[in-house]
Amino acid sequence: MADDKQGRDDQADDEKRRQQERMQEEARTRADEPEPMRGDPGERLGDLDDELETHDYPTTTDELVEAYGDYEIETQGGEESLEEVLAPTDNQTYDSADDVRSRVLGLLHR
Repeated sequence: MADDKQGRDDQADDEKRRQQERMQEEARTRADEPEPMRGDPGERLGDLDDELETHDYPTTTDELVEAYGDYEIETQGGEESLEEVLAPTDNQTYDSADDVRSRVLGLLHR
């Protein structure tokens, strides 16, 4: 392009067009991403949340799975049991219900 006003204007227009195309492509790509989970974390844990409050601590992953493994937890893809959610976790020790909640919710957002 010539180094004159018309050439610079054409170059600016081309850059605007390319930027618009990049933005549209990014929007198409992001449309396939799952929506982040919203709402109160306790709601995602359902009845398990109340059980965690009354459980004796410290406790371990194995003890939690034994006691509450069948409890269903809301995930982005539907529901999973506590046992399924904690499956990738080694046998850890938890000092409180908050520790368990943090671990479970952290695993859900992977």
